[in-house]
Order: sequence, then C-alpha cells, then structure tokens
Amino acid sequence: MADAKVIPFDDDRSRSGSGSASRPARRRTGAGSGGGRGDGSTAPVSALPGGRLPESPSDGAEGAQDPQQPQEEAVGGVGAPADAGGGWDRRIAGGLAFLRRRVTGDYEVDEFGYDKELTDQVLMSALRPLADKYFRVEVKGIENIPSDGGALIVANHSGTLPLDGLMLQVAVHDNHPAERHLRLLAADLVFHLPVVNELARKAGHTLACAEDAQRLLELGEIVGVMPEGFKGIGKPFGDRYKLQRFGRGGFVSTALRAGAPIVPCSIVGAEEIYPMIGNAKTLARLLGFPYFPITPTFPWLGPLGAVPLPTKWTIQFGEPIPTDGYPPEAAEDPMLMFNLTDQVREQIQHTLYKLLVQRRSVFF
Repeated sequence: MADAKVIPFDDDRSRSGSGSASRPARRRTGAGSGGGRGDGSTAPVSALPGGRLPESPSDGAEGAQDPQQPQEEAVGGVGAPADAGGGWDRRIAGGLAFLRRRVTGDYEVDEFGYDKELTDQVLMSALRPLADKYFRVEVKGIENIPSDGGALIVANHSGTLPLDGLMLQVAVHDNHPAERHLRLLAADLVFHLPVVNELARKAGHTLACAEDAQRLLELGEIVGVMPEGFKGIGKPFGDRYKLQRFGRGGFVSTALRAGAPIVPCSIVGAEEIYPMIGNAKTLARLLGFPYFPITPTFPWLGPLGAVPLPTKWTIQFGEPIPTDGYPPEAAEDPMLMFNLTDQVREQIQHTLYKLLVQRRSVFF
C-alpha cells in the first residue's frame, strides 16, 4: 500500500470517455478541494456531509454509470413488481375518477344519448370476455370497413336473443385499426324495455328509422343494420342460415342519400346458441313479445336455460358496395333500391354458405 498513488479525478474522467456529461461535476463535488498532499503521500478522503465517497478507479464501468441508471434498473428489474403495483394504483385511481364524473355529471353524451366513456370502460369491458373467451369470435375482412367517414354495415340476424348485434359491436371496435364504434339501429321493442332502453342509448344504439340512420352516416359514423328484424332472430332452428326477407330496402335508400358505402356482413355461430324448436304464440301475445321461444333447455331448466351454448363464431365483412357514384335522385328509384338490396342479400347468403362449409364443428 506504500506504493499506491493518487490518481486525479480528471484522469479518471478522461479514461472513462465522454459517455456521461454529468460525471465530472458529481465527482468533483464529492472529492472536495484536492486529491493528495504536497509531499506526495496519500491523503485520507472523507465524504462531505450528506454526500458519499467517490468511486474508486477500480470500479471501472460500474463507477461510471449515468445518474439515471439506478432508476432505470429499478423500473426494468428489481422495481418490476412495484411497477405492476403502480399499474393497479392507476387503475384504481382511474376507476375512482370515473365514478366521480358519474356522480357529478361531468361527462358528455351526443344528441342520441351515446356515452362513449361508459361504453368503452364498462359496457365493452363486460361484453369482451363473452366475445373473446366464450364465443371465441373470429373476425375476417375487417379491412373492408373504412378508417374514417360513414359506412353502413348490413348483417344477417339470428340467435333468438340479439346477442349477435352486441358481438358485432365488439368485433368492429376491437379489431379495426382505428377502433371504430358501431352504432346499431334497433327495433322499437328495445327502447320500450326498462333498463335495456337506457343501456342501448348509452351504447350508441338508436331507433331503426331513416332519419337517425342518415344523420349518423352524415356525421361519419359506422352504422349497423340487420334488415331481417324479428323474422330473422325468431325463425325456427330448421331455417337456420336461410336469410329472411330484407324489407323494402330502406337501408339502401339511406345509404344512397348519405353517399355511404354498404358493407355486407355474415355471422356464423349465432344460430345455434339458442336452438328454437317452438314458439308459444299465446304467451308471446300476453307479454307483448313478437315470439316466445322454446328451446331444448328453456323454459324447462328455468334461468339456467337462458345460458347460451358456447358455439364458435365467425364474422366476415365483405367488400363494400359504393353508393357515392349515384345521382341524388337515385334514392327515390325503387328498381335501383330493389337491385342493390338483392345484391347485398345474395352476397351475405353466399358468404354464409361458404363459411358453413369451411367450419369444422359448431363448437370448434
């Protein structure tokens, strides 16, 4: 130890290169006013109050770490559990903030009653496990939905209960690169039911009328319509995947007026969730329903019979049919509306048959 020399911190700085600009100031502060005595002997080095001893030259690269390095290590290594805890803290804080806005009324809805925040944070979060884990929805052709501007999605309707519309809403939002929201056109019955009425409005759905649909399309929204209506959703199991009549083509007229493309959509898997083998028409009239389904499990098993079967779903969006090339008076041409309606229907039916041939099983 008698042969040891004091190496000036400036030399150590030159040795460690120019990788850290803040090191010299830190080390000079820790070294005090000098590194040795006038006689050449080694002087003891003591830390300043509140400071720390400088690194020895033998520390090499470890002593030349950037001041931010310990913090980075805490985030990426030892601090990983703390970061995960921080994630839960942020979720709890976000949830409390959400509840506070609900209580104080500090949130926005559009002219149709659509509450985007409630839909994203509550309704979609509740429906997503059903789509991803239970029905295992596979989405095809999502690129056929435009990234901006209005578009009308026309889909088949089935399943006894309208779960296909909700799964379609989740599929569009979660699979589209722009995370677009689907605004469904619903039947009058939806807005006459307590609780369901409010939830439908909050989720962005509106009455199936030409005025509301055209307004949404002109605002650049993605609008969904299922022209079969109750004829499709309440058809017997023996008629599964056979499209019913598409009405008088009102959706085509709406798309023509707004100049929005029509995107055909085919849904496979929804027909089998509640196999409808009968219809209690008398009971349906008493309750004011269009039909009262009888399935292999309902009403025999009570509430348990209302649990849908875990079928495997496929939703495919076809190539859009443009409407912006037609003149304004085209929306009043009954022959044009009939031809476009038939074109959309045939495209959906053809895709349904193709998907049915491709699937291996109802459940896989």
